[in-house]
Amino acid sequence: MKILLVVPYFPPAEAFGGPVKVAYQTAKELVKRKHEVVVYTSDAKDFSSRLRIDSDNLIDGIRVHYFRNLALTLVKKFKLFITPQLVSRAKEEVEKFDVIHLHEYRTFQNIVVHHYAKKYGVPYVLQAHGSIPRIMAKQRLKRIYDALFGYRLLRDASRVIALSRAEAEQYRGMGVPEEKIAIIPNGIDRSEYVKLPPKEAFKKKFSIPENMKVILYLGRIHKTKGIDLLIEAYACLIKKMGFKDAALVIAGPDDGYLDEAKSLAQSLGISSSVLFTGFISKGDKLAALVDADVFITPSFYGFPMTFLEACATGTPIVTTTLGDVLEWIDGNVGFVTQPGPRDLAGSIHSIISNDDLQKNFRKNCKTVVEEFGISKVISKLEEIYEDVAHMAR
Repeated sequence: MKILLVVPYFPPAEAFGGPVKVAYQTAKELVKRKHEVVVYTSDAKDFSSRLRIDSDNLIDGIRVHYFRNLALTLVKKFKLFITPQLVSRAKEEVEKFDVIHLHEYRTFQNIVVHHYAKKYGVPYVLQAHGSIPRIMAKQRLKRIYDALFGYRLLRDASRVIALSRAEAEQYRGMGVPEEKIAIIPNGIDRSEYVKLPPKEAFKKKFSIPENMKVILYLGRIHKTKGIDLLIEAYACLIKKMGFKDAALVIAGPDDGYLDEAKSLAQSLGISSSVLFTGFISKGDKLAALVDADVFITPSFYGFPMTFLEACATGTPIVTTTLGDVLEWIDGNVGFVTQPGPRDLAGSIHSIISNDDLQKNFRKNCKTVVEEFGISKVISKLEEIYEDVAHMAR
């Protein structure tokens, strides 16, 4: 099949989080299965710089078209990836594809490709990656997008991909009929985790004492992630529970909340034991997960790839009910707790102070990684592609 993947960011633009890796792994696995895969994306490297690469590239057999962003200010302030040159390319090429896979939801790229997919009768599936809810900032703009483009985008999709039952419910709330919703979780390529960095490598690089437990957050520094809750829980752990042999590592690029997070840590008197690393490389990311005693994401929507990456390195997980919930975490590879500082601190304490519990969670992580292997996930996706392409003929 000839398949078009549309996503606002693509490797090496790792700063934009999970959807980057999901789109890349999907494309790479499809190429292995002898499909012809093309990607439309933007030239954003991170929130304030561009990729210095040719507009058209062949990456692991994937034909990738990097379209120039109109203004990086729009990327930084509004997370808007406006790529005018995409319009003429889509007009010329969209009709040549058997199926289109749109990643993310409220994007300029989706508006353009949706128009030409409808015009030429090419079926598409949409995978929102947890971006359906109108939460926190820009709620008014999200409503305007939904009214002008979003509802039609969902209505015209041959299928929508939900990463969990919670996200399936969000699609239903937007009017998507049950028969169009397919639940397919993210997958992980286990071969990437066969050879891991040595223990203590991350601690040594960032001057964390060997005897300190590491509590790790890894992702964009954004208000919706519940980083304020994590910092408050860490303060509770250190000051009220008396567990002082633990460092909090917050690793990832600033997405508008870094200054507030640092100010909060300062005001709680814990800034000396909270490490903000900024964006870290793939190697440092793996090293951080290897050295972490517990991995924390207080709030999320969709299915964060970081959860699977934590499991691949045998690192227990703690999250809360503040956002979506994944049923396979609680009591299996970690805890899902109530969204209060003391509740979160209590779950963290239970893991980092109990070697037997930690060992059991680490063992269960292996089973989870096998369950969510990339091959199983792409096989399900292939079935959907073939189904919608057949119906469109």
